[in-house]
Amino acid sequence: MSQTTQLEAPLVPAKFTLAQYHQMIEAGLLDDAPVELLNGVIVEISPEGETHAYSSHEAAKYLMRILGELADVRQAKPITISASGSEPEPDIAVIQDLGQEYSQHHPYPENIFWVIEYSYSSLRKDLEPKAKVYAAAGISEYWVINLRTMELLVMRDPVKGEYQARQTFRQGYVSPLAFPNLDIEVIRLLG
Repeated sequence: MSQTTQLEAPLVPAKFTLAQYHQMIEAGLLDDAPVELLNGVIVEISPEGETHAYSSHEAAKYLMRILGELADVRQAKPITISASGSEPEPDIAVIQDLGQEYSQHHPYPENIFWVIEYSYSSLRKDLEPKAKVYAAAGISEYWVINLRTMELLVMRDPVKGEYQARQTFRQGYVSPLAFPNLDIEVIRLLG
């Protein structure tokens, strides 16, 4: 082993608290930076291709229509997960409609019915660290649309930071846990 190799320390990302992250946002340090906070680390958000942008937008419109006043549907807006020091921005978050309360804070896990990520280049991040963050926070349901295979992966039953149940759909209907009488057409989510 060379002397240079022995002296090199492994690279460790800097960790930030939610308060520090919010201070950076308020100071304008992250303006125009496509980033989110995951486990205290500021990570880049993958740029949206045309299929990603179109599919997630159409799905959000569809969900708004069928959910009506049952829930609010937010697109690419932060949610706050204090326990892990995370503030991800899922493509779609189906949340309680708390109105003006969200001018004081982003939705917390207890306000979230389920989240949806559209994945092409971000599939690994969405299936590994993001899934763990959402599961550890107790978000009961996490859906990932794999734009490469045109499949919907539904993850449920979070236990100790891992989703225990996973189902893959290409067609048919899915009923979210929060609204078991609601049938969501899979093809409408796939675009």
